[in-house]
Amino acid sequence: MILLKGTRCLCATAAWVLAIALCSTGAIAQNNDNDDKAQKTERPPEKSETVYLTNITSVGDLNDIQTALRNNFAHLRMYGVSGVNAITMRGTAEDLADAKKMLADLDRPRKVYRVTYTLTESDGGKRTGAHNISLIVAEGSKSTLKQGDRVPLVTGTTSQSANSSPSSQFQYIDVGLNIDANIDGVALKTKVEQTAVAEEKNIMGVQEPVIRQTTLEGLSTLQAGKPVVLGSLDIPGTTRREEVEVMTELVRQ
Repeated sequence: MILLKGTRCLCATAAWVLAIALCSTGAIAQNNDNDDKAQKTERPPEKSETVYLTNITSVGDLNDIQTALRNNFAHLRMYGVSGVNAITMRGTAEDLADAKKMLADLDRPRKVYRVTYTLTESDGGKRTGAHNISLIVAEGSKSTLKQGDRVPLVTGTTSQSANSSPSSQFQYIDVGLNIDANIDGVALKTKVEQTAVAEEKNIMGVQEPVIRQTTLEGLSTLQAGKPVVLGSLDIPGTTRREEVEVMTELVRQ
């Protein structure tokens, strides 16, 4: 009888422990289900929106703006469309609103200048002529002008067979006047380059042109309406000389 009572007690204890374990497991599973449902219901919905930028002037500007957005909004997905200067974004309404505020700060109008270069030519100390070249340059960007000819250079010869005539391969280079204008804040950086064909030399049976080059680089402060002399340069292959003068005008504030 003592053994029987002990066995019954053990069975009752085991059943009690099992019941507690089952209840605990059920409670944990129910809590996990509740947490999953809460996470699903708490996640904000996402939507897409396209913002068109009106003041960028290059693909580099568009890339810089996208980089700034990605660094500040990790969960925001975006794609830049350079053809129409637009950014398509997808995210929560809160992220989209904050991103549009940043875009408004970054897509601000920039000053635009008309930069006029006056090249005055002289020969033997006597002025022989002058001509003006104007470029439109936005603040923080560069404008380039090229004027001249393209000269072919022989880079190699090939022959199909021993009896056939060799054919030449050419590469073209620009010869003439090149002007680069870059505005950063109140500073104007200018590069004026003059190139010309001086003569031709026979190199391994091929007449190769000799290119003479003169470069003038200068940094000046923007002074609207006031001409500034940057310097002078010799025109390659001639006895002439050019003086370079620049004047800036504010086109758009």
